[in-house]
Amino acid sequence: MGEVRISGVQKAYGALRVIHGVDIEVADGQFVVLVGPSGCGKSTLLRMIAGLEGITGGTISIGGRVVNNLPPSKRDIAMVFQNYALYPHKTVAANMGFALKMAGMDRDEIGKRVSRAAEILGLTPYLARYPRALSGGQRQRVAMGRAIVRSPQVFLFDEPLSNLDAKLRVQMRTEIRELHQRLKTTTIYVTHDQIEAMTMADRIVVMRDGHVSQQGAPLELYDRPANTFVAGFIGSPAMNLLLATVEQSGRSLAFEGLSLVSLARQEMAPGRLVTLGIRPEHLSLSGDGFPAQVVVVEPTGSETHVVFSVKSHEITAVFRERQTLKPGDTVSLSIDPANIHLFDESTGIRLE
Repeated sequence: MGEVRISGVQKAYGALRVIHGVDIEVADGQFVVLVGPSGCGKSTLLRMIAGLEGITGGTISIGGRVVNNLPPSKRDIAMVFQNYALYPHKTVAANMGFALKMAGMDRDEIGKRVSRAAEILGLTPYLARYPRALSGGQRQRVAMGRAIVRSPQVFLFDEPLSNLDAKLRVQMRTEIRELHQRLKTTTIYVTHDQIEAMTMADRIVVMRDGHVSQQGAPLELYDRPANTFVAGFIGSPAMNLLLATVEQSGRSLAFEGLSLVSLARQEMAPGRLVTLGIRPEHLSLSGDGFPAQVVVVEPTGSETHVVFSVKSHEITAVFRERQTLKPGDTVSLSIDPANIHLFDESTGIRLE
């Protein structure tokens, strides 16, 4: 069983604490993505799971066995790095089978495992080549093949696609997901790209400053972010967040004196400050909305992204239909009351 349990894990470098009592459970066969901005501690946490970094407090268990004091070679994990970490003087086959050779495995068995992994990854025609003769995507496949041949309990991926161009990143995302569906191996994947997280994960763990901000299924985080950080981080374009005031009626919200939306919920105390969140796709052009001036129009083909200025604050909307808007136009913009998110103004925590 390849379940991973992280309980109260901490990491400090002297007086500097970078991981603050993190708790995460990864079920056997699950694909979990650790996501967050640079410096949030996600890669450090992955290296702690791998045994490349010691832990200051808490426990890490893999397959029901506490591995705090075990070296990486004894943890039954395989790691795929951002920079591939291939031996330039060895062929693809030799790179993929090197760890097995060092473990003293029979030569015929190594050959069988390398051939099977190469077939899965489409690398069979390249087994005799050297890394310098491969593209970036092919090198990443070799790095993945080196992990597959070991048949570990857990795969660890540390931003494996960040060195690839945009088109290849999309292709490799699909290939890694298909690989996981075929092998059913527990996978922990680190990225700063929330699109990767949304499209690949069974479960996402959003990290910020060494803490877990929220964890759950991708659409759960998208539809019900626990706080303004997750609301602004998950989704592209990001959720619009506005400081709003409950109007005297207690049934609507205003932004800098401008009425924005009716509250389809219980009454709130008049004058209360809240953070109003609205996804770009839940804004629409309507005659009974509030005035907004077009700043930028970005057609993407399937969608049109439009940045509006409302009381000198920028709001982004996404329209599926084609638009004839141009910068400088003033339109009437409406918010769907059924899709607003409300957060406490001081703590940023979601209001139910």
